[in-house]
Amino acid sequence: MKPFLKSENAVVYNADITMTNAVKPNTIDLIVTSPPYNVDVKYGIYDDSIPYEKYLEFSRKWMRKCYDLAKSDGRLCLNIPLDKNKPAKQSVCADLTTIAKRVGWKYEGTIVWNEQNISRRTAWGTYASAWAPHIITPVEVIVVMYKSIWKKAYKGTSDIKKSEFKKWTNGVWEFSGASKKKIGHPAPFPVELPRRCIKFYSYVMDTVLDPFLGSGTTLLACLETCRTGIGVEINKEYCKLATRRIQGYIKSNPLVMMKNRFIQEPARIMSSL
Repeated sequence: MKPFLKSENAVVYNADITMTNAVKPNTIDLIVTSPPYNVDVKYGIYDDSIPYEKYLEFSRKWMRKCYDLAKSDGRLCLNIPLDKNKPAKQSVCADLTTIAKRVGWKYEGTIVWNEQNISRRTAWGTYASAWAPHIITPVEVIVVMYKSIWKKAYKGTSDIKKSEFKKWTNGVWEFSGASKKKIGHPAPFPVELPRRCIKFYSYVMDTVLDPFLGSGTTLLACLETCRTGIGVEINKEYCKLATRRIQGYIKSNPLVMMKNRFIQEPARIMSSL
């Protein structure tokens, strides 16, 4: 399949992750993604308000496909809500984690992301009464899983700083979310989220996949950290948005791209021999 974009360390495919053969099986070191939440976000061609059972079946399909694409020591960082309230209350994290385990993924742990930007406090249900109160949970989670073996199959180069490692091993991460208006996507996540996952769970030069690329944020983090990023996105307009952001990053960060070439060139030479 011809890529929508093929650039330095970044490849974008305009495709459905559940059906595409653009990515070869057993080639991905790390998957970092935030799939649709099924809360009626206006994504364009994707219906984000399907019955919950259909949503769970869709989740099973894409997680099975990603399982096949991952290496035996491949890892999955899944950013999802802890739960949701519309159109009905659902235990999203518990349900998707259960499905992932049934598909074959093995559970490693859960990171709580305190986004720190939920300010509305009006959906109380019954105010100051035990009759029918509602809980508002102002966090999301990153469920961490792996395919077959947790320890990496080889020892590569880690670029995580000691201060970052000590901070991020605390399972509560605190950083702000991303601006929908500024990025131009209805449900973006900040670069900090994939950047942390990539540095914490992969080596320099590893291959990272985002099967729901959206605005391209995961690939921006790959460029920043010298990983090869592959993004799959069903919406052509979002592929265009991701392309503009990736090309803009490459143009605006020549020193980072020069560093990436310097690191990767010896490996390219060895692979060609």
